Amino acid sequence: MTKITIAIDGYSSCGKSTLARSLAAKLGYHYVDSGAMYRAVTYECLRRGIIKEGRFLKEEVVKILDGIHLSFIYNAASKASDTCLNGENVEKEIRQMDVSRNVSHISVLKEVREMMAGIQRAMGKGKGVVMDGRDIGTNIFPDAELKIFMTADTEIRTQRRVDELTAKGNHVSVDEVKKNLLSRDYEDSHREENPLRKADDAIVLDNSDLSREEQLEFVLKLVEELKLLPPAAASCR
Repeated sequence: MTKITIAIDGYSSCGKSTLARSLAAKLGYHYVDSGAMYRAVTYECLRRGIIKEGRFLKEEVVKILDGIHLSFIYNAASKASDTCLNGENVEKEIRQMDVSRNVSHISVLKEVREMMAGIQRAMGKGKGVVMDGRDIGTNIFPDAELKIFMTADTEIRTQRRVDELTAKGNHVSVDEVKKNLLSRDYEDSHREENPLRKADDAIVLDNSDLSREEQLEFVLKLVEELKLLPPAAASCR
């Protein structure tokens, strides 16, 4: 069976990572959460005190990039990959609201994006990869055989994010989460370096009213239509 590259882009809290993880597991592919990489850099900036009250000096961020080493380690309990920063598992820390509030500001920096892009492209050299993010189909893998652009109703995205944070013991208000999502949408779509946009050949997946199983089934059928996956493997049942 021929292995391909699958790029999944879209707005915050659309379930990109959830779909990508499930898809990779079903296909036996490697999953890469590109957003986690930007979160890890942001977390390191917060931890070092470079970001203070939402403000930072670009020079201070660039200065620490050479000392940042990212990797992923399989978590048997969650059946997913955890993000490691310089050998330390920071998967829980990078999902906090403080990181969410600042990640879009850090991810717009050209030097940060160039560093992450190099790592991401290296991870996808051998094909058989599912990567999600904001510019995967437009910049990282413009020749990906399958590109998905995910979106969903803002209210639904907000509630999904609230539920996710609450389940992890983080108490946040709906208004705070919605404000953060809308802010990230604007910043991701208007940044100078590789902004979030739908690739011309990407297929839109609005999952406002779709279950996780229905989303997975939808994409697996697309893979099957490419005649790269045996029909029997395309069923989630």
